[in-house]
Amino acid sequence: MIPETFRQWKNCIENDCKTALTKDFAKRRLAVYTDQENPETKKFIRLYGKRHLENIQQWFQQIANSHE
Repeated sequence: MIPETFRQWKNCIENDCKTALTKDFAKRRLAVYTDQENPETKKFIRLYGKRHLENIQQWFQQIANSHE
């Protein structure tokens, strides 16, 4: 299932993938997913679509900007 909301995505990353959504992690992922020429980004778009890429960019930005 492709997450459709921030809450679903966060639960997937933290609980299913066992990955901590820290500011540093979010910033590193944003560096990849905002680079349209990055092979990983191209593959992501091919697998999940541009709309989901836009969603995760927004969600990673939300984590990167959090005050935690």
